[in-house]
Amino acid sequence: MRNLLGEPRAPNLSWSSTVPRELVHRTSVAEVLLTDVRPDRAGGFLAAACWPRSHPTFPPDGSDRHSPLLVVETLRQLGIYLPLRWYGVPATARMLIDDLYFALRPDREPRVDLGCTEITCTVEVTHPRRRSDGGLAAVRLTVGYQAGGRLFARAGGGARFLSAERYAAVRGDLMAARQPPPAPGGRPDPALLGVARTADVVVARRADGLAVEPADPGHPFYFDHAGDHVPGMLLLEAARQGAAEASGGVLLRPVSGRLAAVRFTEYQPPALVDTVTHHRTCVFRVRQGAGATAYGVLGYGRHDM
Repeated sequence: MRNLLGEPRAPNLSWSSTVPRELVHRTSVAEVLLTDVRPDRAGGFLAAACWPRSHPTFPPDGSDRHSPLLVVETLRQLGIYLPLRWYGVPATARMLIDDLYFALRPDREPRVDLGCTEITCTVEVTHPRRRSDGGLAAVRLTVGYQAGGRLFARAGGGARFLSAERYAAVRGDLMAARQPPPAPGGRPDPALLGVARTADVVVARRADGLAVEPADPGHPFYFDHAGDHVPGMLLLEAARQGAAEASGGVLLRPVSGRLAAVRFTEYQPPALVDTVTHHRTCVFRVRQGAGATAYGVLGYGRHDM
């Protein structure tokens, strides 16, 4: 990577091995995308990521392109790694996503080829907010994604960090909650949703609507480690699958999206995802109990980032 004057912005990045799995909150090394993260001369960071040729959850869809959710997962891992490695956030802290967005240029996306795809990320960290004791309370990231020297995606979002003690006080008895066993029936055809296996279906049609109800409560991507509430990545995929079902399989691969989390989405009762599709756009809402827990929009047309 070079700046506008042609000078190197940082030492050469490495794609040879992954960063420590605990620094991105992953149990399986196979789910770690980041391989190197270094400060650059502009005050931000440069990061290297390897996107696998074939991911168990996101196999090639026939278009020789990676899943757009790999953009979001790379953002999520950066949002954990940078605060832990560079901003003094303790390993016991809990990260809560407030909002996120992503946008792709399909005409610039890297094509799936032999081996992994080497991704270079330019990362800007903004709006750091600290607690009275000096610890990092919240931060925002803006990330640009390049492959083969071409910018093909942008993503960003905000997150908060709670100490283990504060998180326990907020969650109380709910910290013992776990994803329940799946109920039988009601699941759309995986092909309609653009996934390879029934185990990758995360929604089910119930009497009161389309429920966020994973077929596999031990799914290696969505539930790689124990959690006490529905993870944000699962909510985003549930919205994507809801759009696919509502459109009869037409809206499968979003090229842009936004998600805002209002409050925790609990495992019980199953949350419902409402979708309204119009042309190449789907607006969604995740609701549970008296109100929404998350909402957002997915776009399926050209996006100029």
